[in-house]
Amino acid sequence: MIIGVPKEIKNHEYRVGMVPASVRELIQRGHQVLIETKAGNGIGFSDEDYQNVGADIIDTAAEVFAKADMIVKVKEPQAVERAMLRKDQILFTYLHLAPDLPQTQELVDSGAVCIAYETVTDNRGGLPLLAPMSEVAGRMSIQAGAQALEKSRGGRGMLLGGVPGVEPAKVVIIGGGMVGRNAAQMAVGMGADVTILDRNIDVLRALNVQFNNTAKAVYSTADAIEKHVLEADLVIGGVLIPGAAAPKLITREHIANMKPGAAIVDVAIDQGGCAETSKATTHQDPTYIVDEVVHYCVANMPGAVARTSTFALNNVTLPYIIRLADQGYKTALKSDAHLMNGLNVMHGHITCKEVAEAHEMAFVDPNSLF
Repeated sequence: MIIGVPKEIKNHEYRVGMVPASVRELIQRGHQVLIETKAGNGIGFSDEDYQNVGADIIDTAAEVFAKADMIVKVKEPQAVERAMLRKDQILFTYLHLAPDLPQTQELVDSGAVCIAYETVTDNRGGLPLLAPMSEVAGRMSIQAGAQALEKSRGGRGMLLGGVPGVEPAKVVIIGGGMVGRNAAQMAVGMGADVTILDRNIDVLRALNVQFNNTAKAVYSTADAIEKHVLEADLVIGGVLIPGAAAPKLITREHIANMKPGAAIVDVAIDQGGCAETSKATTHQDPTYIVDEVVHYCVANMPGAVARTSTFALNNVTLPYIIRLADQGYKTALKSDAHLMNGLNVMHGHITCKEVAEAHEMAFVDPNSLF
């Protein structure tokens, strides 16, 4: 199979779909890998590094898309990239289609086979290809939130951990999953007063054991969210419904009644955000203020630590890339129900129920397309 890796073009996105070590694995299995020139420069990999493991360096993204049987990326394809997809071509990347109708429609129109990292599952009920970026984003959310609380950014002028004689900041984390656990780990380490809200009792028990009462684990209700958000100096939104748009748990009224200078980091922004006032921002212009509350809503947070993120992502995507290349998408998907769960769009049909429901479009059982 011919695998193509274009250079990422989203604002301040320096990650790359495959590092040289991953490319080498595919070359050794008899596949051909096309790398767009300078695709790895942002994380310290030169064209020569890729050539040394057997990759072909290609001058333009258009040529990569034209020649490749499978496109491996990091972020969702931008409009100019979607226009280059063709029928039966495999696209393997993060998609986050539920809040993005234009992308969904253009992927449907392309006829491509679009497999989303974020909806591939495992036998433990987890999301193995989303997990490493959730770990990164969760940890980064506290860094970003700490900066958002600085007076120069419009914040309250608070240090997360306080100092002896001065109370620490109150950090409220909505969602006790991968993002929430990692955010809490960083916030507790910095000495903040941390509360995590979740609706799963087993998750709350696990959090209680993990943090040994250094973070409070609270059952999430509308009343609990309102109480804790209004008391918070920093709110982290880490809510996820796999494949679906994030629920708007933080209302405009909540934001209007928060402390002046408080901050919210909405990690759920890739799926539309969990606050009614959230809108996607970029690393170039990461924050805005609504009702004196600083909002940080960067849609590709892990791109800021691109080298760490790329290696973490490659560690989990490589086995699936190899399987798709060795077996072809039909056999790979039919033989693995967890990989099949990653199939969002195929041959002009939406094959992810949550995406179809989000856009009120027809859902087609992917098994009926083989």
